[in-house]
Amino acid sequence: MARKVLVLGAGMVSRPLVVYLLKHRFQVTVATRTVAKARALLGKHRSGKAVAWTTDDPDSLRKLVGRADLVVSLLPPAHHVAVGNVCLELGKHLLTTSYVGDAMRALDGPARERGLVFMNEIGLDPGIDHMSAMRIIHRVGRRGGKVVSFRSTTGALPSHGSNNNPFGYKFSWAPRGVLLASRNPARWLEDGREVNIPGERLFENYTLEEVEGVGTFENYPNRDSVQYRDIYGLKDARTVYRGTFRMPGWCETLRKVVALGWLDDRPVQGFAGRTYGDLTRHLVNAGPGEDLPAAVAAFLHLETYSAVIKRLGWLGLFGDEPLPAGRDNPLDYLNLLSLKRMALGKGDQDMIVMHHEFEVELPGGKGELLTSTLVDTGIAGGDSAVARTVSLPAAIAVRLILQGKLREPGVAIPVRPAVYHPILDELEKHGIVFKERRKGL
Repeated sequence: MARKVLVLGAGMVSRPLVVYLLKHRFQVTVATRTVAKARALLGKHRSGKAVAWTTDDPDSLRKLVGRADLVVSLLPPAHHVAVGNVCLELGKHLLTTSYVGDAMRALDGPARERGLVFMNEIGLDPGIDHMSAMRIIHRVGRRGGKVVSFRSTTGALPSHGSNNNPFGYKFSWAPRGVLLASRNPARWLEDGREVNIPGERLFENYTLEEVEGVGTFENYPNRDSVQYRDIYGLKDARTVYRGTFRMPGWCETLRKVVALGWLDDRPVQGFAGRTYGDLTRHLVNAGPGEDLPAAVAAFLHLETYSAVIKRLGWLGLFGDEPLPAGRDNPLDYLNLLSLKRMALGKGDQDMIVMHHEFEVELPGGKGELLTSTLVDTGIAGGDSAVARTVSLPAAIAVRLILQGKLREPGVAIPVRPAVYHPILDELEKHGIVFKERRKGL
């Protein structure tokens, strides 16, 4: 009898996962708020079923989970633990592509007791980043070497051929998540010293990095890198850094967007029926007759001809477009405007760039610099690179779990060879391949 998979959510990254599972003869139920999206994913496949469901309906969730062997939660991360608790109660495996938080980590003991696999962080970043890094770290260990510096950076970007707006960015998933990530504090190890950066100063701390054969990008720190010294077993590493790539100009522009208050999610009163320009005027306390770009430039200590002011004008923050109804805070207004102005269009292709650098000391004192680089471009008229690289690792893991090839119970991330070897090997068959280089130091 075919094993049954429940997929919660039918968002931008779900299609490759659903297609893979159907191809491998699983019975797939897709439960989502907009059932038409689920039907579009499944087509007329006889092993697929679309169900209307919302996160405020726990009774229906229990029924859906009860009929499945494994649940894939592609919901926003805040919902994963509630789904996990239902999986625990009903004895079902769980898989997510999201970071493990304290609440999910607390389910480890109960999941182990019930013999359930709760696999998390099995997408792109997190996911492929863990697996590809651990493959090299373990390889270095087998050579008797030690990693003394580790840097890993990932960017989801428009391909060079589709990079045609002044921000150098297009959204292939929800802008709100990208914008919220702009407020995260960061910490990492740099030559034995812990560096801590508050969220409001995140974009002041970027570097320019050339990735050979790909281009030059801004690289800014991504959340808490220090924890990966233990997670990856990098006991000899004096530098441990994880970052995010963006096209040049992004960091300074987003720093000024933060300074203006456009990432504030607190409600503002009295702006129903007003415009984006009206709200910007309010945020910088400009008078009604004052030139708005000039007022914003003065507020930000910039010249009116600066590239940042030009980008904000292009986005529409000085204009007369009405603020959308049903929202009440700058962050949500900006989210909708960004999606309208910078969505990845039908003719566009996105690009994933993931780049690891390892400084290694080998027996006898020899030093090496190892690099491992993934560049994956979306399929024109088909799946985006983000969808492929988030969805396919998860789909492969589902197959391995339900075929009994990944058995270790508990809350886990993909850092063990038994997990990463088969997944990375199969990803290569889908064209998701790292290019590795080595040179002496």
